[in-house]
Amino acid sequence: MLDTAPLRPVLERTHGCAEVELCQKNARTALRRLFQTGSAKAFLPKVYDPAPEVVFLNTSGGLTGGDRMAHRLSLDAGCHAVGTTQTAERAYAVLDGVASMTVSLTLGAGASLDWLPQETILFNGSALRRTTTVELARDARFLMVESVVLGRSAMDEQMSGFTFHDTRRILRDGAPVLIDPVRINAHALAGRRACLDRAQAFATLILVDADAKCEDAQSLLRDIFPMEGIEAAASAFDGKCVARFASADAQRLKQGLVRVLTALRGAPLPRVWQI
Repeated sequence: MLDTAPLRPVLERTHGCAEVELCQKNARTALRRLFQTGSAKAFLPKVYDPAPEVVFLNTSGGLTGGDRMAHRLSLDAGCHAVGTTQTAERAYAVLDGVASMTVSLTLGAGASLDWLPQETILFNGSALRRTTTVELARDARFLMVESVVLGRSAMDEQMSGFTFHDTRRILRDGAPVLIDPVRINAHALAGRRACLDRAQAFATLILVDADAKCEDAQSLLRDIFPMEGIEAAASAFDGKCVARFASADAQRLKQGLVRVLTALRGAPLPRVWQI
């Protein structure tokens, strides 16, 4: 008897991993190892002022169900660097499965990293699970920002069905400094003030440094707040400063983040950032 059930298409999936290791060479931060496979790429522009930039790229143009992407960046003792992405990451609608993104960052003694990826855009029907793990030596300094855009406003896209699981784990000498899980879907967002209050874009900024520096960062951020069209708040405790942002306008949020990060870092954003 013939099986007349419709055949499910076998779709190609994106798998990629890019790893960068930086070391001290002649009192400067230099590349020790670069490994890349699949659609994950990394490159270092020749602009090393004030610190080298490591730029990650997904050449597939986005992620969908079953795709797996990994970015890994390691800094030896005393290294200073900026990590970013060449463009926004896009999570497309899935037929089945979940897209997976893992980010692993390791900082040695006295190292400093600004992890500043561009925004992640979630399309309606997308399913993305992202895990960021940061391992810090006792006196390392770490600054990160991650922003998420819910749908394409230019297409008047309504987020009626999607899932986004995002987990950040920051450890210092193996002990947890911050565990920050986020789980969002369309049901959670629907008309609820406690969950983004219909904001189209949101972001989290985290600074892990000495207590006094984090308190200084909190004061600086509160001097900048409020910003028109952006809900924002910041707190500093136990050697970290955490700030949250939300806006109905994704472009306005990005402009606000540029202002905040430029003030915190005392330096412009990576050249690949698209404003």
